[in-house]
Amino acid sequence: MFPERFSNLPAYAFPRLRALLDQYAPGGDVLHMTIGEPKHAFPAWVADVIAEHSAEFNRYPPNEGSPELLQSIATWLQTRYGAAVNPAEQIVALNGTREGLYNAAMALCPETMGGKPPVILIPNPFYQVYMVAALSIGAEPVFAPATAESGFLPDYTALPPEVLERTAIAYLCSPSNPQGAVASRAYWQDLLGLAEKHDFQIFADECYSEIYRDTPPVGGLQMAAEFGADPERVVVFHSLSKRSNLAGLRSGFASGGPRSIAQLKQLRTYSGAPLPLPLQRAATKVWADEAHVIENRALYAEKFQMADEIFAGVSGYNSPEAGFFLWIEVGDGEAAALKLWQDTGVRVLPGAYLSRDVEGENPGKKYVRAALVAPKNEAEQGLIRLRDCLFK
Repeated sequence: MFPERFSNLPAYAFPRLRALLDQYAPGGDVLHMTIGEPKHAFPAWVADVIAEHSAEFNRYPPNEGSPELLQSIATWLQTRYGAAVNPAEQIVALNGTREGLYNAAMALCPETMGGKPPVILIPNPFYQVYMVAALSIGAEPVFAPATAESGFLPDYTALPPEVLERTAIAYLCSPSNPQGAVASRAYWQDLLGLAEKHDFQIFADECYSEIYRDTPPVGGLQMAAEFGADPERVVVFHSLSKRSNLAGLRSGFASGGPRSIAQLKQLRTYSGAPLPLPLQRAATKVWADEAHVIENRALYAEKFQMADEIFAGVSGYNSPEAGFFLWIEVGDGEAAALKLWQDTGVRVLPGAYLSRDVEGENPGKKYVRAALVAPKNEAEQGLIRLRDCLFK
């Protein structure tokens, strides 16, 4: 029988989009700006590393990650954030971040808080796995609006004390999807203070951390060390999907306190699917290389600048700090997405599909999300059509 806790889940964003648009013919050459699937080139030598180690496909790979991969990740965390972690005790390899973001709630959330179901805090809009993770373990998801008024980040400090006292986990995505906002040191200081006071963990989804304009975003491990938080307070999640344009490699990791990572490893022993060793060998080298990341970031910087110029003077445009999405206010996201498709052939995602209604309000309803992952000339065509269709 289908579990009751999943019976009222809305359809996932992309099936909903197909139901909205596919019954109508496109109004021009089709341009996809919906899915955050990077289209820039990944390093050419990745395929060579996989081929070189292809004989290792006949071996069961280490579930938690090879020692070489874990060391490469630890070195990257030290270089990027100044975060000193023990690779054997504080890192676990993942099949991308989604697996970890889901299983971490399974492994680390207590069954009750004060005799009641635990609360898991979720920004709204949000990456949908956060909500399903909460529902899977019988926790109560509490959605905090991440709107223009709150800097497009959730203001968890505004939640009632009775909610915070039952909170076990707070998800934070910085840089945020879909808005491209970055949590500052001051934001982290407030959130860590709140977590220390009410004794909950922060799950920091940092998969967009390497796509930024000028200043590298601060990270959860970095901030926990800087403000003297309990080492178990924060678990961070990273991936090569966006950083290195390797979405298909399925290589990510989680890092946090030794106790948290040990519990994640224990669950993963039973439920995880380890990354094949040839792919781990490639990931080891990719985490150690920054040259391709710098080149990738420069390509996105050009598209950020292009978008700013195309939407200059458009009141609904929000220039992102980081990430690769535009979060554009259009009045009614569904109606705008349908009009854009019928008039121009450009596909964007209604913001309501990334959000939940709370007390009759959906903070994404007025927006559409457009991904800047395509080559610059294609992205430029899509943005010009979008502007001319919806704002002129």
